Amino acid sequence: MITDLDPLLSLSPRAGARNLITDVAGLRVGHAVDEAARTGVSVIVPDAPAVVGVSVPGGGPGTRETDALQPGTLVDKADAIVLSGGSVYGLDAASGVTAAMGAQGKGFPTGAPVPSPIVPAAILFDVANGGDKTWGETPPYAALGRAAYQQASEGFALGNIGAGYGAQAGQLKGGLGSASTQIGTRVKVGALIAANPLGSLVDAAGRFWAQPLALPFEAQLEFGRPDLAGQPCDASAHPFANTKLAGALGNTIIGVVAVAADLSVAEAKRVAIMAQDGLARAVRPIHTPFDGDCLFVLATGAEPLSETQDQRPLALAELGALAADCVARASARAIWHARQIGDCLAYHDQFGG
Repeated sequence: MITDLDPLLSLSPRAGARNLITDVAGLRVGHAVDEAARTGVSVIVPDAPAVVGVSVPGGGPGTRETDALQPGTLVDKADAIVLSGGSVYGLDAASGVTAAMGAQGKGFPTGAPVPSPIVPAAILFDVANGGDKTWGETPPYAALGRAAYQQASEGFALGNIGAGYGAQAGQLKGGLGSASTQIGTRVKVGALIAANPLGSLVDAAGRFWAQPLALPFEAQLEFGRPDLAGQPCDASAHPFANTKLAGALGNTIIGVVAVAADLSVAEAKRVAIMAQDGLARAVRPIHTPFDGDCLFVLATGAEPLSETQDQRPLALAELGALAADCVARASARAIWHARQIGDCLAYHDQFGG
């Protein structure tokens, strides 16, 4: 039984050097957008195939390869993860990435002339945001997937980029957010979130639901306003206040959590389940029948989860808790960095800051 918690509790979390998911070593992230269609794609690429787990509690999900990520299946690693706008059309983005990786000889070996890249994906609904969706039989997503994959790098912008380009979060412009958490000298977890939920990330005064959670290790005002720091949100308001119920079928918040730990598929799934609590802290309401909420957990395996086998459950619990905090921060950063497109006002238009 593990009883020595003092070394663990004496360390305080803080943001990593970039405050991006790529603070977890061995990852690159690429983005591509179609400004006319008001949509985009993000691709998370590990240097080597990585263990991936997934949690999909949303009531209206759109995903690819999630069954293959369950414990007990043949494939236990993925070559890339795709987040895309475009609803069902956006699943083609993963096909574009798959084709590009296969042409490079990357993927699960099958003995066939070409390998089979494993590219799980999740999509969000942005097809009613006013962009030009008259693409007929040639949606842009396969091409966007290839473009995002080809320009993947460690550094990237936030807000109106990639899968978050055409997003709307409640009544505000949604976007793409990222954050990382470091303890001591080790980056423990990073998160990348495309925020397009039915629910709102702020109350009527512009206070982020996630703000109290992250204040102890907020990095350079990564979200929120100093004048609102420490002020509790108005939880007495109806949970549907500030949501986008007028378009209740056009929602979803999707993302990826990355860790360096050597997780099994089952352990990665547990972290994904715990990380969903970060969405619950950041969005009100969450996991509705109209949202396709989905979180992947990608484990590079570069570091041992714990020093001994009997310490793994405690270390896993710590990792899941940190992941939830990081997801909440990344979700809020998506809105903080978003900018107005069309008639959809951004946070700064509505509340200043």
